[in-house]
Amino acid sequence: MRLRLLAVLSTILGVALLFSVGLTTPPAYAVLEPLKFESSSQESRYKALIAELRCLVCQNQNLADSNADLARDLRLLTYNMILSGSSDTEIVQFMVSRYGDFVLYRPPFKPSTALLWFAPLIFLAGGCFVLFRILQSRNNNSLSNVSSAQREKLRKLMRDDHST
Repeated sequence: MRLRLLAVLSTILGVALLFSVGLTTPPAYAVLEPLKFESSSQESRYKALIAELRCLVCQNQNLADSNADLARDLRLLTYNMILSGSSDTEIVQFMVSRYGDFVLYRPPFKPSTALLWFAPLIFLAGGCFVLFRILQSRNNNSLSNVSSAQREKLRKLMRDDHST
């Protein structure tokens, strides 16, 4: 009887605790500010642009996903430029002129970004070369350490093994 009463009381206390936590927890705020657009095409342009521009603070997030203050400012700047009639190209050019190619998730191919584009291939080729050299040195070392008498003994063992 006491166990049942204890179980009921602990359940009531748990529900009360969950309810009180729900009342005292502040609401979660959305990352994106509620913005009003004149048309749905402007809104879709805005969403496409903030998805393509990188947050300069977070570096691995686009403007749409970032909570940083700079990202919020850049989203508002993009919004205002869209409302003022700027084209997507003009907005991107403005961001690049102000922050450099780093603001783009897909930077253009040019001499200053060539290393960025070819670095994965260079590292892959270097890794393959190192692996090849390691394997080659292992094969050379294993054969060079064996004397001619040991080689002859090995050949004899292999002939005996195949003849039986």
